[in-house]
Amino acid sequence: MNAKSFILFGALSLSTLGIAVAGVKSYDFTVSIPIQAGTTQLKPGQYKVKVDGGQAVITNTDTSKSFTVPVTVEQNEKKFDGTVVRGVDKNGVNTIGEIDLGGSTTKVIFGK
Repeated sequence: MNAKSFILFGALSLSTLGIAVAGVKSYDFTVSIPIQAGTTQLKPGQYKVKVDGGQAVITNTDTSKSFTVPVTVEQNEKKFDGTVVRGVDKNGVNTIGEIDLGGSTTKVIFGK
């Protein structure tokens, strides 16, 4: 392997790595009432969620504080039109049951 092919291989490897890292997309959602996500209570406000395997990273866009919640990822037959948070009542506590990720077929299920 000469120097030119080594540099080209290195550049292709780095660009592939960049694509893999950039592959984790975030989705915006709004919380209008206090709701539980895992063991964390979310206050009303704007949030982002990123899903990486069996973990969802939720970030408050106002404070930049984030936390990780174990989740189950399932695929829907059709793409979701928008990102929707579906709440459930667990023993009188508003809790996130799932988040449907807009523009994708991904459904993120909490507490399964």
